Amino acid sequence: MGRGRVELKKIENKINRQVTFAKRRNGVLKKAYELSVLCDAELALIIFSNRGKLYEFSSTSNMLKTLERYQKCSYGTLEVNRFVKDNNEEIFYKEYLKLKAKHESLQRYQRHLLGDELGHLNIDELEQLELQLGTSLRQTRSTRTQLMLDQFSDLQTKEKYWLEANKVLKGKLEETYAENNIHQSWGGAGQIGNYSQQHPQTHGFFQPLECNSTLQIGYEPTSSSQIIGVASGHNVSGIIPGWML
Repeated sequence: MGRGRVELKKIENKINRQVTFAKRRNGVLKKAYELSVLCDAELALIIFSNRGKLYEFSSTSNMLKTLERYQKCSYGTLEVNRFVKDNNEEIFYKEYLKLKAKHESLQRYQRHLLGDELGHLNIDELEQLELQLGTSLRQTRSTRTQLMLDQFSDLQTKEKYWLEANKVLKGKLEETYAENNIHQSWGGAGQIGNYSQQHPQTHGFFQPLECNSTLQIGYEPTSSSQIIGVASGHNVSGIIPGWML
């Protein structure tokens, strides 16, 4: 069976830690030497033990040259980056100053248009400002006139539409009114005919009387109670009881 993987953590045993350091140090130095020979690479290896003892390896005869080369590469890149950063900041600051000046100029021009801070302007600047105000005023009036004309045209179109609608509604109303008059005239004639049929004798003077169909000749004695009953029954028609012919 192969050896298991060693857990990477600090070795607590001091003796074991020193033995492991010596073995691993020699292995790292050997690997650095092999890399420099096989790949023709310039290497510089520096190791300090926990006691502060120095171990080093350099593929060249002088390690200081390798360190100087490293310093030039590292700090040179930092200097370039710093220069680029400073240059960008300077460019941004200049752009900020330009925008700030333009903003202040626009604010000052706006105050001039409103009639403020005109004391330090000369005649040419005042004439230029007056010309600009005149041009703006003409454009404003032209825009306002065009807007009013457009609104007036829209109102005329709406008026024409409503007149047409009113005309149509008026025609429909007249037709409905005429139909109602015709129906009322026919209905009135029917009512008059019915009334004449129901009351054909309202214009006559005499009305038929109800009487007894039995004819009696001669004198028949009548009691006083019968006379009163007959008088009460036929007094409405104006006939007085008595002799019947």
